[in-house]
Amino acid sequence: METVIAVLSWFCLVTGSAFAIIGGIGLLRLPDFYTRMHGGGITDTLGAGLIMVGLSLQAGLSLITVKLLLILVFSLVASPTAGYALAKSARTHGLEPWKREDDR
Repeated sequence: METVIAVLSWFCLVTGSAFAIIGGIGLLRLPDFYTRMHGGGITDTLGAGLIMVGLSLQAGLSLITVKLLLILVFSLVASPTAGYALAKSARTHGLEPWKREDDR
């Protein structure tokens, strides 16, 4: 049973790290504020969530696991809310979404 938990934990940690790296690349490569925010926000939430789950599996049943799960719940609520607030503020202040040259 310990082997299964260890493999599942490392799978979550590696997959979460991959999502975090992909999100960082997306922040550098995408063309405008809205697409960067979308790419970074989605992968940030999923990556951090998988990393927290992997760390919780490594910790076993303890106070550390409870703290990690509380951080996970806060992150799952705060990250999308912050993304929405940023997008709404940018749109309210007149930042237009990027359009391809042939769509203009």
